[in-house]
Amino acid sequence: MSGIFGRRRSLLITNVVADNRTVDIFVDDNGTIAGIGEGVRKNHRGEADFIIDGNGALALPGLVNTHTHAAMTLLRGYADDMILQDWLSQKIWPLEAHLTGNDVYWGTKLACLEMIRSGTTAFNDMYFFMEDAARAVDESGIRAVLSYGFIDLFNAEKRENECRATERLAAHIRSLYNPRIKTAVGPHAIYTVSPEGLEWCAEFAREQEIGIHIHLSETEKEVNDCIAQHGKRPAALLDDCGILTPRTVAAHCCWLDDAECTLLGRRGVSVSHNPASNMKLATNRAMPYRALSGAGANTCLGTDGCASNNNLDMFGEVKIAALLQKFYWNSPTLLPAPEALAMATVNGAKALGFGTGTLAAGAPADIILVTARAACNTPLHNATSNIVYSCSGGSVETTICNGRVLMLNHEVPGDEEVLSGAAGAALGLVKRAHSA
Repeated sequence: MSGIFGRRRSLLITNVVADNRTVDIFVDDNGTIAGIGEGVRKNHRGEADFIIDGNGALALPGLVNTHTHAAMTLLRGYADDMILQDWLSQKIWPLEAHLTGNDVYWGTKLACLEMIRSGTTAFNDMYFFMEDAARAVDESGIRAVLSYGFIDLFNAEKRENECRATERLAAHIRSLYNPRIKTAVGPHAIYTVSPEGLEWCAEFAREQEIGIHIHLSETEKEVNDCIAQHGKRPAALLDDCGILTPRTVAAHCCWLDDAECTLLGRRGVSVSHNPASNMKLATNRAMPYRALSGAGANTCLGTDGCASNNNLDMFGEVKIAALLQKFYWNSPTLLPAPEALAMATVNGAKALGFGTGTLAAGAPADIILVTARAACNTPLHNATSNIVYSCSGGSVETTICNGRVLMLNHEVPGDEEVLSGAAGAALGLVKRAHSA
């Protein structure tokens, strides 16, 4: 079956379970689900270039990670169990100062490999040297929205440089003509970007018809400082600057009040919940899921970077999200399993504009197969419950993105090269930083 990897082919996936029924799935050579159901095998057998026997696996839409700093895989385990500001100022920022484009290429390749292995087919990334990140995504075969981390530190000259870097990335992504890769504007946060910088980002995103990716109200200090400096809370400040739109993904959002939740819902913002990172860095409050979803905001999930998570396993993120909401808000019925899974599929796809996040005829063929023959899926009283509360990313055996098979029966071509290249890049980065 080695020929199944590489370019897109028509596929017939047989004997899988979707929506609690056994079905077959036919994927045409345009990367679209052309048929799903019980009669598909009979109707399309002669048309398929390859047949994949699902062997009773659970078929799901590919998961969507709506907030990452992918190349931070190189920093995995480098600094843990520290106070947030110390962690950033003493460990992370000094190391990142020595990053190269080659580092970001290998770090992003490693991130893509980890996501493919754990069933993620699309992610929303903010970092530096993003042209190199785009090359890694292009080669890996998954989907991404890439944004340059815009940080002007309230300096006019630096702001001009950040504007030019953002424009260059947008032009570069357009030049790729790759429907799997999009660009967005990436103003880092209100405490690193001036109001003038935020306004420029909002206007550029509007002109280019691209997304906005920003951190919002991750810590209580961010909120208090904003009130002291501007006389208003962070969401209101972003709204004044034009940042809150239906194309915006706002990460974290732990410290929103009810009025801000209503505002984000009214503006159609997608809110990326990052529970593992927020718990590890002790942000001390869970994203207000009930208020946000009740206000109409599109709630989705992200892992954040590997320096603060420390993995990109969206199965783990789904479970932690469901548990954290119940625990923090003292409500065992809050964020039930179907809603938690929807955050990682339907809602994530909506946030990034990549298809429907569903398995249906006409939808993009972003499909993962989760083994049913494992302890985590035995017994199978409720498939959704098992997916959310029992399984890990290691349960994924096959990953398909845009109709292209990226992993089959746990095999990912070229994975050893990626692991070796990323390990070498991480070692070189740390050596440069420590010898500086």
